[in-house]
Amino acid sequence: MSEQLKQRQQGRIAVVTGATQGIGRAIAIRLAAEGARVGINGRSDTPQLREVVGATGGFPVIADISKPDEVREAFDAVAVEQGPVDVLVCNAAYMSMSPLLEHDADDWWRNIDTNLSGTFRCVQAVVPGMRRTGRGNIVIVASEWGVVGWPNATAYASSKSGLIALTKSLGRELAPENITVNGIAPGIIDTPQLQVDADDAGIPLHEMHERYGAEIPAGRIGRPEEIAEVAALLSRPDTRAFVGQTLQANGGSTRARV
Repeated sequence: MSEQLKQRQQGRIAVVTGATQGIGRAIAIRLAAEGARVGINGRSDTPQLREVVGATGGFPVIADISKPDEVREAFDAVAVEQGPVDVLVCNAAYMSMSPLLEHDADDWWRNIDTNLSGTFRCVQAVVPGMRRTGRGNIVIVASEWGVVGWPNATAYASSKSGLIALTKSLGRELAPENITVNGIAPGIIDTPQLQVDADDAGIPLHEMHERYGAEIPAGRIGRPEEIAEVAALLSRPDTRAFVGQTLQANGGSTRARV
C-alpha cells in the first residue's frame, strides 16, 4: 500500500459495526491501513473482537445495536475517550430465512431491529459530533437482496431495502452540512452468513458457493476485501460527489437503479 493511500484517513476516528468477521472485519482492516483509528463493534467482548482490535490497532465498541441503551452508552464512551466520530460504517446485520407463513413474528422484528433500526440509532449517535466538527462520512451496508428481494428472506430483504431508502433520505438531509451518507449493496460475498443460505437450501456450504457463483456474470462470489475497497472510497474525506447513492458491488448479477 502506497504512502499516499496510508494517509487518506490519517488522524480520523472511525467506527465499524459488526466488525468481528466477514465484511465488517475487512472494512475495519482497510480503514486502519489508510490511517484511521478504528472502533471495532461487536455484541460482546469475544476472542474474535479482540483479534480484530489487535489487527487494526483500534479499540473495542461493545454494543448490541438492536438495543438503544447499549448503542447510546457505547457511542457516548467513544466520544469521551476518542473524540467525535469522523467515519461511521454501519455493517452489523442479522439474517434468518423462513417461508413467509412460517416466519415467527419475533424473528421478523429481530431482523428489522438489528439491520434497520440499529443503523438508524448508530447514525443518530454520531451526527451531533459530525456537526460540531463540520464534516463526516457515513457508509451503510445494505444488500443486493434489498434491491431485488429474495424468497424465504422477506424480513432480511425488507430491512435492507429500508436501508437503501434511509441512505437516500439522509444523503439529502445531511449533505448541506458536509456529512456524506452513501450505501453499498453487496452481492453474494464469501462470509459466514452464507451458512444460513446453505442451511435453508439443504446443501453443503461449498455447494452453495458454487451454485451462487454459477449465476454471477463474473463467475464467482465476491470477497469481503472487495466490499472494503468500496467502503474505503465512500469514507474518504475528499469524496463528496456521492450523495445518497448505493453502489452495487455484485459481479454483475444485478444491474438496477437504486
